[in-house]
Amino acid sequence: MRLPIFFASLFLALLIRADGPSDNLPDKVRRIPPPGIKIPDADRIELERGVAELGSQIESLRAELKGKPALLDLLPDAQIHHKAVDWALRYDEFYKSNEVQFARAMLILGQDRAKALREGVAPWMNATGLVVRGYLSRIDGSVQPYGLIVPASYQPASAQKFRLDFWFHGRGEQLSEFAFINDRLKSPGEFTPPNTFVLHLYGRYCNANRFAGEMDLFEALDNVRKYYPIDENRIVVRGFSMGGAACWDFATHYAGLWAAAAPGAGFSETADFLKVFQNESLKPSWYEQKLWHLYDATDYAINLFNCPTVAYSGEVDRQKQAADMMAKALAAEGIELTHIIGPKTAHAYERGAKEEINRHIDSIAAKGRNPVPDKVKFTTWTLRYNQMLWVTVDSLEQHWERARVDADIGETAVQATTRNVAALTFSMRPGECPLDITRKPKVVLDGQKLDAPPVMSDRSWTAHFARAGKKWNVVDPTEDRRLRKRHGLQGPIDDAFMDSFIMVKPTGQPMNEKVGAWAATEMNHAIEHWRRQFRGEARVKDDMAITDEDIASSNLIVWGDPSSNKLLTRIASQLPIGWDAQGVHTPQAQYSRDRYVPVLVYPNPLNPKHYVVLNSGFTFREYDYLNNARQTPKLPDWAVVDITVPESSRAPGGIETAGFFDEQWEFKAPAQ
Repeated sequence: MRLPIFFASLFLALLIRADGPSDNLPDKVRRIPPPGIKIPDADRIELERGVAELGSQIESLRAELKGKPALLDLLPDAQIHHKAVDWALRYDEFYKSNEVQFARAMLILGQDRAKALREGVAPWMNATGLVVRGYLSRIDGSVQPYGLIVPASYQPASAQKFRLDFWFHGRGEQLSEFAFINDRLKSPGEFTPPNTFVLHLYGRYCNANRFAGEMDLFEALDNVRKYYPIDENRIVVRGFSMGGAACWDFATHYAGLWAAAAPGAGFSETADFLKVFQNESLKPSWYEQKLWHLYDATDYAINLFNCPTVAYSGEVDRQKQAADMMAKALAAEGIELTHIIGPKTAHAYERGAKEEINRHIDSIAAKGRNPVPDKVKFTTWTLRYNQMLWVTVDSLEQHWERARVDADIGETAVQATTRNVAALTFSMRPGECPLDITRKPKVVLDGQKLDAPPVMSDRSWTAHFARAGKKWNVVDPTEDRRLRKRHGLQGPIDDAFMDSFIMVKPTGQPMNEKVGAWAATEMNHAIEHWRRQFRGEARVKDDMAITDEDIASSNLIVWGDPSSNKLLTRIASQLPIGWDAQGVHTPQAQYSRDRYVPVLVYPNPLNPKHYVVLNSGFTFREYDYLNNARQTPKLPDWAVVDITVPESSRAPGGIETAGFFDEQWEFKAPAQ
């Protein structure tokens, strides 16, 4: 649909403000999210009273529903309304004068839901149309909202399974929880296919569904699955603009999960987009450039072999660059991208093109995903993204270099060729394995013939393989207890914030005042910016208050030094970078104690199933908030920070040296 000239001009003006040349100045960074407007004192007092009342109701319900877990699980559906208004008040996030009346209505919705739960009912669970719901995130315990379009054909007691489409929203610097919920209560959005649930993700604000925003998809999906009958083989990912970028990421990184993908506009990689769209002169460090491989969809293009994809661009939209770059990457793999163009259209969907997209996607979704195709083509650069359908890469020879698996189920054997892969698994769930259960499967890996474990009588099959030198072997993974990089424990630092984490605050005296002051400042920065950018309140505990349960369940983000933080005192000698009263020590160099601080991620010596992080929050900073393509990791597995260099919108100080640990989590000299 073409925008009227006035609204198109207004949109472009806002777009320029958000991504113009002034946003290339690290010393003049706008606040994201921006400060809101002042609302009348009387309205503020009224809303604060309503927030307090709803908060009190929610707290009393926690106790009242303790013996009614099914109802207690629905409490986030009331909490989202409380948080939306509470945070808008507390953090100055009202942006229009008429939002006060919307806030009143939102508090009433929250009170109605709280009242219903107290009465033992939840009428919104049977509702169709626009429904807003919430869940508690395991990452930080925060309540996160999502919007649903529940099809009119849905009947709660029915066994019918439904298609589900994800929708990733565009960039909105004022998209607080309040604004998101308000929109989801009023607008069905761009696409509402018949007999389909549409799941609108908040994505933890405005981060292109990266990092914790990426996990938002899986946490929201788990919540939806719990209450609605979703067909796992008819899930579609869609999005436009920033949401188009998110769609490219999910389509390429998790291609085996979806029936189809329909990205529109956005960006699909970092370097070229920032040059073309932002006119930015890039000077990345060697490790930052390597870390572009985490999210650059172009690096994962071959994975779309496993996921039918229909791209869209307006003919005169600068963000057509995203699909053009993907088309180039796919062409290198022998795949031609289906790319629908909206004629004479800028940054919007053109009506005819939109109809054509729907015809393509509806046809693909009707057929559904094949969970065990005969052929799988899979590439990755990190064990964070290690699975494609029935192929799982368990270990790499070298992180941040391309790994590749091409696997084929033949008549008599499963054959696969690999590159940069040290261990892998073939796994098919009950009922899925097409191999003959009366014959022991043969597997050919890189030309080597192996006898694999048998197919089970329920038609499930799992086989694990590991390479020793150039030789592949069938292995038992339970016997591999070595400290090595694994899925979810492979770094870099930012990876620790994609699962449950706790900030560990020092209570002792630092080794010197400079280090203590820097650590305190950076901890406060990490806590505040987690709230701003990922919309949660980080859990913070004193070092002496950390329990065995905390160690067992969470990544620990430890602040301070071995003198000030008692938890760090316990583990300092077991870390690959030393830190004591004399200074910071790597196998290559020594750094003075009053000038340098180590930051790192490493398997927690007290529980190697989770990370410990020293002195770092997520690593992109204020400058990177201004364009989502910049929101990539800025530090690798470890770094030595020069704290005499002032912190900035780009770094926590001067980065003296930095690098990656090797595949066994041992120190490795920096590449440059």
